[in-house]
Amino acid sequence: MQYRTLGSTGVQVSSLALGAMNFGALGRTTQDDVDQIVGAALDAGINLIDTADMYSSGQSEEMVGKAIAARRDDVVLATKAALPMSEERNHRGASRRWLAKALDDSLRRLGVDHIDLYQIHRWDPRTSDEETLAALTDFQRAGKIGYFGTSTFPAYRLVQAQWAAREHRLGRYVTEQPNYSILQRGAESEVLPLAEEYGLGVLVWSPLASGWLTGAVREGREVTTSRSAFMPHRFDVSVPENRAKMDAVEKLAALADESGITMIQMALGFVTAHPAVTSALIGPRTMDHLHSQLAAADTVLSAEILDAVDAIVAPGVDLAAHEKNPTPAPAIANPALRRRAS
Repeated sequence: MQYRTLGSTGVQVSSLALGAMNFGALGRTTQDDVDQIVGAALDAGINLIDTADMYSSGQSEEMVGKAIAARRDDVVLATKAALPMSEERNHRGASRRWLAKALDDSLRRLGVDHIDLYQIHRWDPRTSDEETLAALTDFQRAGKIGYFGTSTFPAYRLVQAQWAAREHRLGRYVTEQPNYSILQRGAESEVLPLAEEYGLGVLVWSPLASGWLTGAVREGREVTTSRSAFMPHRFDVSVPENRAKMDAVEKLAALADESGITMIQMALGFVTAHPAVTSALIGPRTMDHLHSQLAAADTVLSAEILDAVDAIVAPGVDLAAHEKNPTPAPAIANPALRRRAS
């Protein structure tokens, strides 16, 4: 396992990190399953575990908390808040009011007295940077969180938040968690260079592109991944974006075969090769998944392989940008913001 410094924090984390979205009802995993996966991941050298309050409505946090109870000091524990936890309009977002409750709920579910990295799951356009950063700074000073970061923020909002922290003398975001894979390379244009400039740690989500880069999705083969069961539209090759992904996957599979590595090794080796990336979040649902992904722990791709990947999917190109689920910009979502008052 390789280890890297998490941005400017000085914390050393593994280049593969354990994502816990599949723990609980969503991934149909039991506590025994989670205990085995977490234990094996830690034994293999993974030391960063990332979850979120909304994963299976809090069940993922509860399972992670039980699984790490005996090894808490060995784990850099990360979780997230801001996405809806109920239909109540104030049970979401990045206001001080909601984050104070969300953090206490996460601490309770995880069974810990502090969280190492607390992340805002999506940008909340209704709440000012000052409000959110002031709350997070207070939580940090109270010892409830060690550091705070973001997930899937637009590049310009990351810059704005850095300036707001400086202007108001508040703590700043030290990490960003973007969607990044061979099939989703948009982060290379702005987010990853910006992360390097501001010294942000980068934790990549969906480096295997929701199963497209595991080897399980191939031309003419029935798709049987867990994601295809509840998101079949993302695997329908009659959709132009999916057709483009399938064409790329076939070429990537041939490249992996020629290079003597698995698709998973190539996919994870690709994202961890970027100098801005700290860790790639893997999300195994079974022990078999975990072992196949751990095989990429020490994968280093040659310049020739990386050049060949560039020829298949051009740098900076997203083959299905809508799958990133970003926060819609207010000026796009609200027509009134695009029209001069008469």
